Amino acid sequence: MSTTQDALSPSAVPTRHRGRWIIGAVVAVLIIFVIWHILAGKKPARAAPPQVVKVAKAVLGDMPETLSELGTVTPLATVTVLPQLSGYITEVGYKEGQDVKKGQFLVQIDPRQFEIDLQQAQAALLKDQAALDQARSDLARFHQLQAQKAVAEQTVTDQESTVKQDEAQVKSDQANIDQFKLDLIYCHITAPVAGRVGLRLVDPGNFVTASSSPGLVVITTMKPTTVEFTVAQNDLARVIDRVNSGAQLPVTAYTSDNNQEIATGTLYALSNQMATSTGTVTLRAAFENDNEALFPNEFVNIKILVDTLAQVVLVPTPAVLSGAPGDYVYLVNANDTVSVRKVALGASDGQNTAILSGLTAGDTVVVDGTDRLSDGAQISVSTGARPATGTQQVPATPGSPPGSKARKKPRAAAPGASATS
Repeated sequence: MSTTQDALSPSAVPTRHRGRWIIGAVVAVLIIFVIWHILAGKKPARAAPPQVVKVAKAVLGDMPETLSELGTVTPLATVTVLPQLSGYITEVGYKEGQDVKKGQFLVQIDPRQFEIDLQQAQAALLKDQAALDQARSDLARFHQLQAQKAVAEQTVTDQESTVKQDEAQVKSDQANIDQFKLDLIYCHITAPVAGRVGLRLVDPGNFVTASSSPGLVVITTMKPTTVEFTVAQNDLARVIDRVNSGAQLPVTAYTSDNNQEIATGTLYALSNQMATSTGTVTLRAAFENDNEALFPNEFVNIKILVDTLAQVVLVPTPAVLSGAPGDYVYLVNANDTVSVRKVALGASDGQNTAILSGLTAGDTVVVDGTDRLSDGAQISVSTGARPATGTQQVPATPGSPPGSKARKKPRAAAPGASATS
């Protein structure tokens, strides 16, 4: 009974509560300490890893300066043969798509009516020639009588007029004969030029009239041939300077998709006027076209070699960027960092670009991995780095013709500036 009373005595209750408060206070202090340590603690600094890039060296080489234009194959001659008189077709002497020579027989028009007209003209000539001979004989006799004062002077004068009239009639008859002979030639139609005939336009039995449409046949010269293309007025001065110096400018024709070379030729003619609506002038290049790869009216891509930059600094085209500084490259420094180097660009062949100023041969530039670079950034050169190109002219990439202007890589953001398109 006394034990129960001691446990419930007033002096035991405060001691128990003080123990709980002490434990709670210690726990709270520990929680506060942990929170303070988390908030006040500093994260260990982590250095940015070097950017992995591919590099290449600038080299010396020749760079062609070319103009890329769209051209149309224009034959030297496209002739539509028209009849020069009326009549029925009796014979067609060509096959569709056949190659013909100049003077080769093509079409025959019924000549019988013109043969009859020729015979009539020849008969009239004989008649009028006899009358002329009689008039000349009479005139000679009148001159003798006039000398003897046996005939009036007026009679002699009239006879002289008769002779002149008969002479004129004979000449007219001869002209008629020549005309009918020419008509017979026109009945036998031959090729005015060498080339290839088109699809058949007439058949035996058709009646044709002089200059009837669409004609008898169309002949197109296949070889040699030409290609017409235009050059902008800003590029014209360079072309004219080279032509005036006596240079034969090479011209290369490629397929419409620019993937295959078709033929090579030379520039031989410039138009004498500029088109004010487009600011261009038309040029014409000649091609032998022995294999007839250039087809009339075909659209082709033209590359005209204007000049060649000899022994200039060349870098791979992907190394050239554009942004706030202008045209620039990332130059690799000796301490594995990069710096922005502004450059002046020259011609490009698609794979390499000529650098007119800003770099020297032997400098190393970044060609891949430029997207996240900035001035002074640390780099690590990839083991698959692009090898340095040789000192000779580097051929274009497959599918890109030599001498074509390269399309720049999408502009990367310059250091400290946003990227531009």
